[in-house]
Amino acid sequence: MQNVSNIVKTIQDIMRKDAGTYGDAQRLEQLGWMFFLKIFDDREKELEVLRDNYKSPLPKHLRWCNWAADEEGMTGDGLLDFVNNALLPKLKLLTGGTDKITGLIRMTFEDANNYMKNGTLMRQVINKINGLDFNASDDRHMFGDIYEKLLKDLQSAGNAGEFYTPRAVTQFIVEQVNPRLSKRETVLDPACGTGGFLTCVIEHLRKQAKTAEDEAFLQDCFSGIEKKHLPHVLCTTNLLLHGIDVPSNVRHDNTLARPLRDWSPKERVDVIVTNPPFGGMEEDGIEANFPSEFRTRETADLFLVLLMKVLKPGGRAGLVLPDGTLFGEGVKTRIKEALLTECNLHTIVRLPNGVFNPYTGIRTNLLFFTKGQPTTETWYYEHPYPAGAKSYNKGKPIRIEEFEPERKWWKKRVEGEQAWRVSINQIKQGNYNLDLKNPNTLDVGPGDVDHLLPAYEKLLSHIAETRAALKQELHHALNATVGKDA
Repeated sequence: MQNVSNIVKTIQDIMRKDAGTYGDAQRLEQLGWMFFLKIFDDREKELEVLRDNYKSPLPKHLRWCNWAADEEGMTGDGLLDFVNNALLPKLKLLTGGTDKITGLIRMTFEDANNYMKNGTLMRQVINKINGLDFNASDDRHMFGDIYEKLLKDLQSAGNAGEFYTPRAVTQFIVEQVNPRLSKRETVLDPACGTGGFLTCVIEHLRKQAKTAEDEAFLQDCFSGIEKKHLPHVLCTTNLLLHGIDVPSNVRHDNTLARPLRDWSPKERVDVIVTNPPFGGMEEDGIEANFPSEFRTRETADLFLVLLMKVLKPGGRAGLVLPDGTLFGEGVKTRIKEALLTECNLHTIVRLPNGVFNPYTGIRTNLLFFTKGQPTTETWYYEHPYPAGAKSYNKGKPIRIEEFEPERKWWKKRVEGEQAWRVSINQIKQGNYNLDLKNPNTLDVGPGDVDHLLPAYEKLLSHIAETRAALKQELHHALNATVGKDA
């Protein structure tokens, strides 16, 4: 199994030598579509054994096994020419079938790029990828873990970190919302990124599957929408790795670009789990898709309005939201009033700083609500740092074990050091401000005067030194100017 880890590391090392794959985002996008084709090819080999009449949706010369599998096959400029002028253009316009898989391949490759400029290095990467067998459960399982690490590496690739939600957070939300296979519940993530929530849902439901009918329903009971090309490709590949034969119900689209009134009752779902992008602004005109009283360009707020619309009566949601939504006023107040009127916002888990480090230091919260009944009270749970920790970072992320106290408390709720509840009347009196502090935490005030006074005096001294240095700089600059004029 360690071999899989070595192969992926070697692939990354080879790609770093290529002038075109100069950053994490380029390397991951390149790996995304290459892994997709290899995983799909391994799946096709399996289907050819299982089904006598299996027919590939790909033309013979575009199948991975026919252009990539031979270690001594195309290389150098010939390989680059094939990929740039035959493979990618034809996959972007793939026709010949009305089936879901043809559409999925076309959607996966519509914005795909070949960043590699050296065909010899590309052949080396392909040969290494051929060392992975995605039909072998050990290889697939190990690669799944490594793939998750690759997705985490996106956090250091500029703003691409928004695609990754810590595994512990997705797992806790899915566990508490608890989609049920026996009730044939449908699940949506309208901002699905690389598929963290969807793969968690699949793992959660698969534990409940007892029959072939259960597995068949599991294959098609979820849907996702992702605005950006790179995470969409990574998401479909991630779903293939998790045993979804045709992940065609994950669309490459902007969920918010569709008018809210166009969502029909038939499209409503039982469960929504999501981490909508926050801190960002939507492009001009998107807010016009929403009722006038909820119009804003803040992405997270628009998604909250969407969730209220798309959930079935009795449907459940778990999502990540920033502090800004909790305390914000104006349009945010009207959105929160609607949420508390139309839904039972029963729980808010307040996460500490740094859960999304290094992408953002914004404080976040996990909100859980059920549609159809108004809120009478909201429970809060303040999630503490683990013992000895003062923050999270890439090397020490939040872990699922830390949620064990919440799991126990969830079923038998009592107020305590971490937990408290607030009535709807108190929330209304506060003008729907949900940014409520833990009343059980002792307010230690500003601090001990004996410690604060030396710090304050040091600060005053530093200010005085800075002012004196600035004054001297200005004096020199003034003298120099006067000297020139003379």
